[in-house]
Amino acid sequence: MRVAIVTGASSGLGREYCRWVDDHRHEGRGLDQLWVVARRRQRLDELADQLGIPVRVFAEDLGTREGVVALADALSDAQKADPSFEVGFLVNAAGFARYLTVEDTSLDDIDAMVDVNCRAVIDVTHVCLPYLHKGARVLQVASCAAFQPLPGLSEYAATKSFVLSYTRSQRWELIGRGVYMTAVCPIWVKTEFNKVAMSKRQDGNLTVRHTFPNLEPKTVVDWSCFVNSINYPVATCNVVPFLMRIAGKVLPSPVLMAIWEGLRRV
Repeated sequence: MRVAIVTGASSGLGREYCRWVDDHRHEGRGLDQLWVVARRRQRLDELADQLGIPVRVFAEDLGTREGVVALADALSDAQKADPSFEVGFLVNAAGFARYLTVEDTSLDDIDAMVDVNCRAVIDVTHVCLPYLHKGARVLQVASCAAFQPLPGLSEYAATKSFVLSYTRSQRWELIGRGVYMTAVCPIWVKTEFNKVAMSKRQDGNLTVRHTFPNLEPKTVVDWSCFVNSINYPVATCNVVPFLMRIAGKVLPSPVLMAIWEGLRRV
């Protein structure tokens, strides 16, 4: 049996990646089952009813060790039942954010961003590694925020820089195994993620006053899956994050942060 695993599948990009898997399940060596992981079981059950591929639901919080262990145990049990079991497609799309200054961000929110955006990505990838064989594909959802420090999004941008760095180095380690791994680094995407993340500061103002330009989730998913199919390390999915990636390589960080400070106040 060959499965796809998508975390953060209850909404946003994760949900769109599930639809992509359903539409492309017969391509290549094919996928027999989709494992969806997120906290909201009702959303996952609703998604499963909409898809043609058989779906296994994991209502787990990957921000906790227990959530990752539950997935690891399921993988082990599946291989015991079927020695040919493998993970053919993995998407780490679970994420959490608060668009606030460091001072205005609670300790609980800071810990949640690190746990979900960083630790869960490493843990899920780690427990899936033994089941990733030649032809397997992995997409790690980061952000164009990974390309430079962003005051007002300090913790979130730092966690996404972590994901980008981890993905690039892990991809290098997998050379020779035939596993394709890509960091997905789009700009703002039209999902409920931004509505949750845009919080008011203590003075009542928003740290980020607008999210523009906005990309459609399907655009990000289609483009990132294409980039991953040619084994390219980073998918920016739009000209703006592509330019941000180039700027992050050639301009000093203080210059980039000054530009961002002006843009986020508009």
